[in-house]
Amino acid sequence: MSEPTQLALPLPTRAALGRGDFYVTEANALAVAQIEGWRHWPSGKFVLSGPAGAGKTHLAHVWARLTGGTILPAIALPHANIAALAEGPVCVEDIETIAGNSAAEEALFHLHNLVLAQGHPLLMTARTPPAQWGLSLADLQSRADGAQGAQLSEPDDDLLSALIAKLFADRQIVPAGDVIPYLAKRIPRSYTAAQLIVEILDREALGRPKGVSRPLAIAVFESLFAPKLLPRDSLSS
Repeated sequence: MSEPTQLALPLPTRAALGRGDFYVTEANALAVAQIEGWRHWPSGKFVLSGPAGAGKTHLAHVWARLTGGTILPAIALPHANIAALAEGPVCVEDIETIAGNSAAEEALFHLHNLVLAQGHPLLMTARTPPAQWGLSLADLQSRADGAQGAQLSEPDDDLLSALIAKLFADRQIVPAGDVIPYLAKRIPRSYTAAQLIVEILDREALGRPKGVSRPLAIAVFESLFAPKLLPRDSLSS
């Protein structure tokens, strides 16, 4: 007899972005300490870098709650009210996306100067450190190069387990008790791999009365990674 199905009702994904939702290990402890110690940033500015899914946006929201700051993507800068933004702490995300965009680079340059001149902190995030941004505006690149920074690394084993658990929780999924240990021991040690397998498990579990079970996790893991014979650390963003 085939397994009975249930009506598939996908639930919205809501990422938990509070400080208590951010699991700290050696892979991110320095970055977390710097975000929480924002009052002591040299020159009032800081660069947080790391791969996609590493928690840059999460930490930016933690920082915004601590400072009362505003967060916006770098690509939105040409249309932003720079003078108004500079009246308080500001976080500009994904700086590398505006390399070569003269309007966005000039807007960031003016925001950088104005917000610091008014005594407010500036947080910038990107996938890579400033030296790899390739900004066309030399004065902006030099100011970015002069900022203190911290880089989030790919997750260690403890962080990978916590990350998988959080990704399930964000999707309102309660997997079987042996699913997370199984996945954490086997998937490539990267944020990309964790996000990918949780997303697929969410989709595949729809309509299954047992939800995200170990047999389903095994099947999805083997379909994604086993045929490719990937080393554990080979999948990165």
